[in-house]
Formats: sequence, structure tokens, C-alpha cells
Amino acid sequence: MSNPGQRPSVLPSTRSWRGRRLDRDHSLGLRLTLASAAAFLVLVPFALLAVLVVGAWPPLHHLDAVVTDALYGYAVDHPVWVRAMNGWTSVFGPGPLRVAALAVVVWLWTRRARRLALWVVTTMTVGGLLGALLKLLVGRSRPDLLDPVARAAGFAFPSGHALNATLAAGVLLLVFLPYARGRTAARVALWVAAVLVAGVTGLSRVALGVHWTSDVLGGWLLGVAVVAATAAAFTTWRERTGRPAARPTAEGVEPELADGRNEPDA
Repeated sequence: MSNPGQRPSVLPSTRSWRGRRLDRDHSLGLRLTLASAAAFLVLVPFALLAVLVVGAWPPLHHLDAVVTDALYGYAVDHPVWVRAMNGWTSVFGPGPLRVAALAVVVWLWTRRARRLALWVVTTMTVGGLLGALLKLLVGRSRPDLLDPVARAAGFAFPSGHALNATLAAGVLLLVFLPYARGRTAARVALWVAAVLVAGVTGLSRVALGVHWTSDVLGGWLLGVAVVAATAAAFTTWRERTGRPAARPTAEGVEPELADGRNEPDA
């Protein structure tokens, strides 16, 4: 016989979808909702930028033209700068970065961190395919300069170099952060290296006159969104397997990697 003063419990099957998602007593649902919201918020500025690019919004077009003209003028007068930017964009181009990611995948596989290896492959593949598809859908032309200091084929938006540099920097950062646990200087160094790889690679494309500034910004935003979304999915899988919650930006997506602990189903 129930106590008249006691509130009746609500069975899980009768609770609303919103109630289940935001229930603090069920951290998986709450974390998944927050992670999905974060990934969505990153995609919003990219979607807005893409709309402005497709619509040829005059202020954005003017800004792109001003930056391109200024950097092109500097490049024409400084051949050493052009060689440096060409060297950087070659070393940190999509091809070399994919080879580096593949090497990390092989290393993770040998350490029996197979789920983590698949996460790296998924992130790089999904991001690369999205970038290629969006280039075709938007169909934006590259800057047309009278005497270019560099050349590139294909459409412009989003920048494939900026996108792939962001994807590679993101996955490598989140893979190796566990090795910097408890060492603030090492963690900061990893973050600085990741930002530099993505940032300078994007800058090099504008400096060489083969991309507009908004192309590079679009590549950065899309790369961050893809890494955020796949990292959220991976951390959700961790909780489903009973592993403790991870803080990807502080300790990576697989904190146990540095301890040599294998996956439960490896």
C-alpha cells in the first residue's frame, strides 16, 4: 500500500524524450545531448558562412578581395616568403597529413587500441569527403590573379588544406593528450602545435593567392565541427562500455592509452 504523502515515481518508459536527455542521474544521455549541442553550435557559423559565400554577400567579397590583394602584393615583393609558404603548404598538405594519420592508426592498432584507430580513420575520412562534396556543391572559383605566385586546381570553398590540417591536428592532439597528463607545459605545447599546424597551413593558402580568406575560415570551422562530433560519439561509446567519463580537451578521448590499458573487447 503506497504512502499517501509519497510522490509516485515516474517509470522510464513514461518520461518525455526531453526529460530523459536532460536527466542528471543518467549522465550518458545528458553528456550526449550537450556534446551534440556543442557540435551543432560549431556548425552554425560554418553554415552561415557558406550561405554568405553562395549568395556572394558584398561585404564578405570585399573583405576577401582586400586581404588577397594585400598578401599578394607582399608575396610578389618577397620571394623568400613565397618559398617558405610553398614549403609549409607542401609539408602540411592533405597528402602528408593523411600519411601521418595513417601511421598513427597503425601504431594504435599494434597497441590494441582498435576503437581509437577506427575513430581516427572515421574522422579523417568523413571530414575529407564532406569537404570534397561541399566544394562541388558551392562551386566557388579561386582568386584569379594576373601573375600568380602559386597555382591550385579545383574549387575554392572550403579550403581542403585548412580542413585537413584541422582534422589531422585535432585527432593527433586528442590521441596524444593522455601522454601529457599531469604536465601542464606538455599539454600547452600540444595545443600550440595543433593550432600552429592548422593556422599557418590556412594562412599559407591565402598568402599564396590560391584561396580566399573565407575559404580558409570555412575549412577551419568544418574541421573543428567534424572532430567535435566524432569525439562526442567516441566518448559516448566509452560510457556505454562502462569506462569513466573523459574530458577530451584536457586528457584526450582515450585517457587510458598512456597507461597501456587495452580496450575491453580488443
